[in-house]
Amino acid sequence: MRSFMVRSLDSLGTRSTLVVEGKSYTYYSLKKAEAAGLSSISKLPYSTRVLLENLLRTENGKSVQLKDIKALCQLPGKDKVFSDIAFSPARVLMQDFTGVPAVVDLAAMRDALKTLGGDPEKINPLIPVDLVIDHSVMVDYYGREDAFKKNVAMEFKRNLERYTFLKWGQTAFKNFRVVPPGTGICHQVNLEYLAQCVWTSTEEDGTLVAYPDTLVGTDSHTTMVNALAVLGWGVGGIEAEAAMLGQALSMLIPKVVGFKLTGKLVEGITATDLVLTITNILRAKGVVGKFVEFFGEGLEHLTIADRATVANMAPEYGATCGFFPIDQETLRYLKFTGRDQARINLVETYAKEQGLWHDHTAADPLYDELLELDLGNVLPTLAGPKRPQDRVYVSEAKDACIKTLATEQKSVEIDFPVAGKDYTLKNADVVIAAITSCTNTSNPSVMLGAGLVARKAHQLGLKPKPWVKTSLAPGSQVVSDYLEKSGLIKDLESMGFYLVGYGCTTCIGNSGPLNPEISEVIEKNDLSVAGVLSGNRNFEGRINPHVKLNYLASPLLVIVYALTGTMAIDITKEPLGISKDGQPVYLKDIWPTSKEIQESIDQFLTPEMFRSRYADVFTGDTEWQEIAAKPSETFSWDDDSTYVKNPPYFTNLHQKTAIGDIQGAKVLALLGDSVTTDHISPAGSIKKDGPAGKYLTQHHIDIPDFNSYGSRRGNHEVMMRGTFANIRLANEMVPEKTGGYTRFGPTGEIISIYEAAMQYSQESTPLVVIAGKEYGTGSSRDWAAKGTKLLGVKAVIAESFERIHRSNLVGMGILPLVFPESVNRKTLGLTGFETINLVGLEKGITPGMAVKCEITRPNGEMETIHLKCRIDTQDEVDYFKSDGILPYVLKLLGAA
Repeated sequence: MRSFMVRSLDSLGTRSTLVVEGKSYTYYSLKKAEAAGLSSISKLPYSTRVLLENLLRTENGKSVQLKDIKALCQLPGKDKVFSDIAFSPARVLMQDFTGVPAVVDLAAMRDALKTLGGDPEKINPLIPVDLVIDHSVMVDYYGREDAFKKNVAMEFKRNLERYTFLKWGQTAFKNFRVVPPGTGICHQVNLEYLAQCVWTSTEEDGTLVAYPDTLVGTDSHTTMVNALAVLGWGVGGIEAEAAMLGQALSMLIPKVVGFKLTGKLVEGITATDLVLTITNILRAKGVVGKFVEFFGEGLEHLTIADRATVANMAPEYGATCGFFPIDQETLRYLKFTGRDQARINLVETYAKEQGLWHDHTAADPLYDELLELDLGNVLPTLAGPKRPQDRVYVSEAKDACIKTLATEQKSVEIDFPVAGKDYTLKNADVVIAAITSCTNTSNPSVMLGAGLVARKAHQLGLKPKPWVKTSLAPGSQVVSDYLEKSGLIKDLESMGFYLVGYGCTTCIGNSGPLNPEISEVIEKNDLSVAGVLSGNRNFEGRINPHVKLNYLASPLLVIVYALTGTMAIDITKEPLGISKDGQPVYLKDIWPTSKEIQESIDQFLTPEMFRSRYADVFTGDTEWQEIAAKPSETFSWDDDSTYVKNPPYFTNLHQKTAIGDIQGAKVLALLGDSVTTDHISPAGSIKKDGPAGKYLTQHHIDIPDFNSYGSRRGNHEVMMRGTFANIRLANEMVPEKTGGYTRFGPTGEIISIYEAAMQYSQESTPLVVIAGKEYGTGSSRDWAAKGTKLLGVKAVIAESFERIHRSNLVGMGILPLVFPESVNRKTLGLTGFETINLVGLEKGITPGMAVKCEITRPNGEMETIHLKCRIDTQDEVDYFKSDGILPYVLKLLGAA
């Protein structure tokens, strides 16, 4: 692990002074580095230049050396070497689902360091950390004027224990701020307020240093802020904690895919259409572990809000980040959102001086790979029904949905009463329509556009179908301000889209319950009903356990499908409904023009809205202010708590960890392609009859108070029981049913994965998980790795891993291994009842080494293959040897 708290050696003599409006800033000059012999700098991608400045500023002879700087300056070519470098983010961003367990870990580390005889105060963030509470509010109440007030009251009732813990953390740790619930989604707060484009800090001698704003976040959609040229991405909570404790993050020099944008979006096309198109293109290209950098004259026609929509979904197209360089639009947005003018001037001067300013008339940077898109070719688009990369043109959505249903089951029609009337519910009917998530609710063009759709529909007398659960969850309070000022909030409410909260809500599975009569009909008849949401994720089982088909769409289309109440309609040709005058209403009758949307933006948005809302962003409302948290150096754990418990990760620190071969391992689960972190560590509701539900019941928690898995991430007992418990998980060892089940090898009995793991643990039997391609795709859930660890899994063998989850596995001391080319569980004929030996580990681990895998089948036949170790860097080797990144850091601090 590499500390970056050592002053730069500056071997290239790049330390310089920049004067802006009479104020002096020290900075590390890329121009001087180029003059000193790194002649390729001006040809590098903008994102690589940001990384390069990071290395220049943190060069200290240990974590960063001159050879690392030279390696980063390589131009594309077959001889380019993608070696290991250390990245030192300026700050860390968290949300409460991932932030609570991170703070739990820090509190536990303080206890452990005290046990080791060290100073608990050493466990303290050394760089700024902001935690935004946005993941806890659920849509329990909707379609009514008091929905927001009631949901907030329910949120505080459910989460008081967690919020009290976070307030303790705010008092106990330095450099740690909490944005209270009800403020907005962390990525929108970051974009609108926290991000500075150019960061400044003061050294011990009083020197003011300026450098690019960079960060890592404990949410995968941290990438959203790359729209502002703030380089950052999602990491697991364990990596974020290491960064907070002053450790540089080890990474391989990324390949950079240049994505040239030309032209402009045509009339009626939204940023949502654009990002779903880009996601489809980049998934087909394959950009996992790579930077994607957008450039070209097309950027002139994309607002920062549009760019943010594209940058936000980098996890969905598989990239580490989707980066947009600084240009005139960046400055316009900073001014528009109420940033200080002195900061804006610094951003412009610094960017131009450092060669970080984008000018499409200048020579393009050189990229490792290149793509191009004419914005004028983007068409109205949805994505679904199960993956964000599965693009469906709106004009083809009906046929695509019907085709999906034909492969699943025949249609079932049934009557059910709503508001005293009988309606028919059938396959493809839309039961959830949610304007939600960080992806779209930061963009005034689609939010005001949705309001205009609602206004036109209201004027014509249209209403959403009564079986549709509608909700509006803006990304920040500013959205409510301009919807109120424009009067469009009343039109949205007329369509059932009442404010339900400021948070992620439906997008992360906090959709709340459906009407009980509807959910009963769906479950009884196994209906395949749909949800339409303006979010970024639509994985199976994520949005609502009763909704099989989920489609990502713009907020405008969310309202349209609420009106139709079904996906089995071609909204581009068929009537959406009948007006109050008895005339058919078509999409063109309610779709706003680009001019109408822009006029609303110009008329109803002001910088003062942002200044006013963010003036007291850390204060919170009365409920937050009344939460009492007693300051203390270490946390007073409550043994009876079902929300926050002292985790078991640091109990054996005095023992020397020995790496040995893994012998006699059994397969806990045999899984297919695209297993998501939602499948592994589920979000959403807790089933009463599952292991986690039984645990809570045993601790006298009533079912209505179960809350969600996400809210209980501070309790390892709940979370390990929820690992691999998603109702849509398909374990090929149990083909006859889905959910968190496996077949216990010794008896052949079908039991829960948790129960099987505990029985194997009693017999001291090591476990492995075997999977297909893209294992661990989706959210940066550190519990997907933590839970796997606590179940006794020693290694995961897959065809390929998604970036964040692979890193999290290593960070928890779990060995990620990859099958050889053209070899997988199917070609090997694996059933899950084999015994696995992983041989050669005791001789030492090196990055990318081959690991001998001996497979013994139930009939005694043995086959040997060689797997690739996906421990990618020497730092990761050190983490793995210490049984994880946090024990490694703790041992370092204990020895200091």
